[in-house]
Amino acid sequence: MGVSYRTGKMYADRPIVLYDYQPSRNASHPRDFLKKFKGICVTDGYQVYHTIEKEREDLKIAGCWAHARRRFDEAVNALPKDKKKSSLAYLALKQIQAIYREDNKLADKSAEERLRHRQLTVKPLVDAYFAWAKQNQQSVPAKSKTANGLTYSLNQEKYLRTFLEDGEVPMDNNAAEQSIRPFCVGKKNWVMIDTVAGAEASAMIYSIAETAKANNLKPHNYFKYLLEEIPRHMDDHGVKICFHGQTSCQRNAESNFNDMLLFGAVVYVGVPTMERLLRMEVYHEKI
Repeated sequence: MGVSYRTGKMYADRPIVLYDYQPSRNASHPRDFLKKFKGICVTDGYQVYHTIEKEREDLKIAGCWAHARRRFDEAVNALPKDKKKSSLAYLALKQIQAIYREDNKLADKSAEERLRHRQLTVKPLVDAYFAWAKQNQQSVPAKSKTANGLTYSLNQEKYLRTFLEDGEVPMDNNAAEQSIRPFCVGKKNWVMIDTVAGAEASAMIYSIAETAKANNLKPHNYFKYLLEEIPRHMDDHGVKICFHGQTSCQRNAESNFNDMLLFGAVVYVGVPTMERLLRMEVYHEKI
C-alpha cells in the first residue's frame, strides 16, 4: 500500500511530497507516521483517520469533496443519456460544482480573506447542499449509486465542512492524488522490488524526486547536488543547505543531517520533522 502525503495546495512556498510504503491499511501505520504531525489533514473517508483524530487534540481531519463528487459522477454515467439531467445524482453534481466554482474564485486571496469569503459565499451553498441531501436520501433505492453518494456525503458532513473553518485548507486532496500518480503509472516496471526495504527505499527516492518537481527543481540536477554534498557533511550538525542552482542560502535548511537522510523529502525544504506541515493532504493507492 502506497500513501502520498503532501503539503496542502494552498501553500505555494516550499511544498513537500512524502511517499510512505506500508504492507497493509492497518491503523498503526498512519498513526505512527502522523505522530509528529500537528494540524489539519485532508483525507478521503477512511475511518482510521477519524479514529486517530479522536485520540488526539492537535490533529483535525478534513474531508475530500472530490471523493463526494465522484460517487455522483459514477451514478450519472451509469444512467441512459435521456435520464441523466433529470436525475438526483445530476442535481447533486451541479450543487457540488457550484461550491467548487465559488471557492475557486478565492484562489488568489490570502488565507484570512478566503476564510471570510467562504463564510459569506461558500457556506450558504454547502448548507443548502446538505439540507437537500438529507431531504432526498430516502427517495432513492437504498442500494443505488445515488444513495451511496448521498450516504457518503451525509456520513462525512462534519469533515466536508472543515474547509469552511480555515482559509488554508483545500476542498479536496487532489494534489496528493496527483502526486502519487507518477509512482503508480510505472509500478509494473519495478516488480523486481519484492522486499519491504526495497519498497521503502523507492518511496524515499520518489519523495525526493516529486518534492524537487513541486519546488520547480530539475530532479536529475537535484539528485546530483545531493550526492555531491551529503558525503561532505555526514558528520555535520546544524548545516545549511541551499537549493541547487541558487547563489545564496535564502532557502536554508538547518537540521541534523541524520534527519535529512531519514526523511529524504525534507532535505531540500528545510523541515526536519513533520511538525511544520500544518495543512496536509493524504491519498492512498495500491502498489
